[in-house]
Amino acid sequence: MIGGLIATLARSSWARTALCYGVSALAILLFLVALRRSGERTGRLAERLETTEKANDVQRQMLEATARRPRSRDELVERLRDGRF
Repeated sequence: MIGGLIATLARSSWARTALCYGVSALAILLFLVALRRSGERTGRLAERLETTEKANDVQRQMLEATARRPRSRDELVERLRDGRF
């Protein structure tokens, strides 16, 4: 029964035309969905990169501050007396 219905639709020119348009519409829909998912993935990667860059900047600032710290108590006292601290 189903085979006869499919055979009848396959012989009909309007059914073949409708099927062609339907397949084309489905292909376009799937392409748009894939494009949207790709855009979302790109956005997440960009956000992750931005967060990593901020963390690296903070770490660099901490390392620079550590490099400028007084090495001993005597150096700390000298800086406090000179007002450079």
